[in-house]
Amino acid sequence: MSTNSPRIGFLGAGQMALAMAHGFVARGGVPAANILAADPFEQARTRFAKEISGAKTTASNQEVIDQSDVVILAVKPQMMADAAKSLTKVPGSCLLISIAAGISLDKLNSLFSTKRIIRVMPNTPCLVGLSACAFSANEGISDEDVTLTKTLLEATGIAVQVPEKQLDAVTGLSGSGPAFVYMMIEAMSDAGVRQGLPRAVALQLAAQTVKGAAEMVLATGQHPAALKDNVTSPGGTTIAGVHELEKKGFRGAVIDAISAAAERSKELGQD
Repeated sequence: MSTNSPRIGFLGAGQMALAMAHGFVARGGVPAANILAADPFEQARTRFAKEISGAKTTASNQEVIDQSDVVILAVKPQMMADAAKSLTKVPGSCLLISIAAGISLDKLNSLFSTKRIIRVMPNTPCLVGLSACAFSANEGISDEDVTLTKTLLEATGIAVQVPEKQLDAVTGLSGSGPAFVYMMIEAMSDAGVRQGLPRAVALQLAAQTVKGAAEMVLATGQHPAALKDNVTSPGGTTIAGVHELEKKGFRGAVIDAISAAAERSKELGQD
C-alpha cells in the first residue's frame, strides 16, 4: 500500500469487518486512523474500537460513506436493503465493496444507485493473513479500482478475480469452508483423545497436520491424490483409515456440504 493510504469505512462492525480491518492494519499498511466503522449496536462499535486501536466508530452509515474512499458493505445479506435506505447519497468518489453472500452486482447497483461496486467473498482466516477470497467487478469499473481492491484483499491472504456467476461456488467452498475444516480438526482431536492423547496435545497435532497438509498442496503444486498416495503405504495404517473414510462417504459428504452452502448463497440472492 502506498503512503497515500485510502480512507476505509465499514458498514457493519461484526466479525468479518474486524478480521478484514486487522489485516489492512497489520499487513496492508493502512493506518488505523484511516478506518471508520458504523454499526447500530453500541456493543459492536465498542468492540471494534477496542480491537482496532486508533480506528473510529459511529452509528451513522452516511458519515462513513461521506468520509471514506472505500466502503466495505459488511452487513448481513438480509440487512443490505435497510443499509441502503439509511443513506441519502453515495458520492461518486466512493468505491463500494460488498462482502454479503448472494447479493448480485445488479441488485447492489439498484439498492445504492451506483455502479462503482465490487463483490467480494472473503473468509475468516483473513484475521491471520491467510484468507482465500475471490471478487467480481461491475462492468466498466476502472482498472485502478480493481487494483486497489486486489491490493487490499491481498493484505489478508490471496485474492482471485472470477466471473460473478462463480461467486456462489466460492461462497460454498472458501467462504463456508473454514467451518468444515474446523469440524474436521475437532473430530481429529477427539479421535486423539479417544486414543489416549491429552486434549491440548491432540488439538495442536490435529491443527498443525491440517495446516501442513494444506501448505504441501500449495508449495508442491502436486494433486492432493498424489500427495495422499505418498503417505499411503501398502497394507499400512493410512490405507486402513482411508478405507474407513471411503466407507463412510467422506468425500461425498464434503462435496454435498459445499454444494449446500453454494445453493444457500443463491437463495439469499433471490431473497
